[in-house]
Amino acid sequence: MSSEEKRYLWWQKGIIYQIYPRSFMDSNGDGIGDLPGITSKLSYLEWLGVDAIWISPIYPSPMADFGYDVADYTDIHPIFGTLDDFDRLLEEAHSKGLKVILDWVPNHTSDEHPWFIESRSSRDNPKRDWYIWRDPAPDGGPPNNWQSVFGGSAWEYDERTGQYYYHAFLAKQPDLNWRNPEVQEAMLNTLRFWFDRGVDGFRVDVMWHLIKDDQFRDNPINPDYKPGAYLKNLPEGVQLPQEIIEMAEAQMKYLPVYNTDRPEVHDIVRKIRQVADEYPERVIIGEIYLPVERLVKYYGEHGDGAHMPFNFQLILLPWNADEIFHAIDAYEKALPENAWPNWVLGNHDNHRIASRVGRDQARVAAMLLLTLRGTPTMYYGDEIGMKDVPIPPDMVQDPPAKRFPGLGLGRDPERTPMQWDSGPNAGFTTGTPWLPIADDYKEYNVEVERNNPKSFLSLYRALIGLRRSEPALHVGSYKSLPRNGDLIAYERAYGQQRFIVLLNLGNQQQTYTELGDIPCQVVLSTHMDRHGEKVSREVNLRANEGVILQVEQ
Repeated sequence: MSSEEKRYLWWQKGIIYQIYPRSFMDSNGDGIGDLPGITSKLSYLEWLGVDAIWISPIYPSPMADFGYDVADYTDIHPIFGTLDDFDRLLEEAHSKGLKVILDWVPNHTSDEHPWFIESRSSRDNPKRDWYIWRDPAPDGGPPNNWQSVFGGSAWEYDERTGQYYYHAFLAKQPDLNWRNPEVQEAMLNTLRFWFDRGVDGFRVDVMWHLIKDDQFRDNPINPDYKPGAYLKNLPEGVQLPQEIIEMAEAQMKYLPVYNTDRPEVHDIVRKIRQVADEYPERVIIGEIYLPVERLVKYYGEHGDGAHMPFNFQLILLPWNADEIFHAIDAYEKALPENAWPNWVLGNHDNHRIASRVGRDQARVAAMLLLTLRGTPTMYYGDEIGMKDVPIPPDMVQDPPAKRFPGLGLGRDPERTPMQWDSGPNAGFTTGTPWLPIADDYKEYNVEVERNNPKSFLSLYRALIGLRRSEPALHVGSYKSLPRNGDLIAYERAYGQQRFIVLLNLGNQQQTYTELGDIPCQVVLSTHMDRHGEKVSREVNLRANEGVILQVEQ
């Protein structure tokens, strides 16, 4: 490794693998994944070649939003295990060279958190101002027009104290008042608790929500809003109660300029970063669903914000070569000086990539994710081609799906159990799984795919191995190349090394004619069958194929 390459930190060179703990591996037969289950599969992750695991929330919680309603920030929920189990996982992960990133949920707690129980007990309780309380409007209704992400007003009336509290999500998830210095100190100390234990970083939930307007002004009307737009987008034949229609219309009607992405939020992000900087080589990753020009501000004016504000463009954009190509270029141009890019292809809140674009294109997407400049984040199961799993009505778990049945709003389909083998319940549990297993799990599972040289898993492992072995692919420069049709083309370079990545995002054969008189050889194809092939001037790509070319010196 060159001295130049050594200056990059693990979170810049490495690959992050997200684990949804309820669904990764169950060790005790209760149908729910747990920490000992994750520990038992660390050897698989080491074999796969990833560098860090990010574990979704494992704290004590009533599970109104499956752990994103925290009742204690410094312990483990019994369904996942104990602090001792976590310490064993951390020690075992570190022994295998794997970093451990935890989810941190600073915007809101559970309404069963001791802080909120105190806060709502009386108006003069010392913790009253730890949450956001307001008097009713003159008509007795909510203080303003802010809407909950999960539908309806974001204000919940408390009969005992005669005031409303604010909740950006469920009513059981009251928002903390981050303008209160005591809240800041208490929450930052929860970070230190885990950093002291040896945790390597945090993914920070809904970072752009942390500060709200101190004048509590009404959000403005969306100029693009058209009454009735929600009804026009409903699946044919779906009938909804008027109350639900009105809630959905209200969400579309207002722009959340006063309750999200406030200028003062960057002061809080800077304080979070300062805590991380008290420890060597820790990382802060922000969950931020914003346009790129606003997203990149979370790096901080002087590189003192989040190390990596999550870039979700590959999740949110239509799978179209022209749009994705220009989005990559726009993101690269928008990045502040010395800011490190990152890319995300899937997560626990969005449909799986194989369902969004089909399994053939999901292989191309894997090559895109693992060859772009910056840190890639993978979602468990994507490496074996898992798809969304239909959830029978009596097994629906997710709050939005329960509140708005029949609309496909739930996130359960992308959270189903990991498929380890062809045995009962895909090897995930000896009990009854908390969500159903995919019908095709006997074909798409780790055990079967490890033995198939052309499987999803074999492709992912080959991509990861190539990325890890070639500095040009994990820390090298990025340059877009001329393109045509459904093709995306770009170059990754480091020193004298040069790789050209060609991706066919269409289902027809394409010919890349912009290579010039450059001798290259194919080092990897998503079809896993062209290694060593010599090419120059033009390259033929089959439907749904991506190739990585190494420029011969």
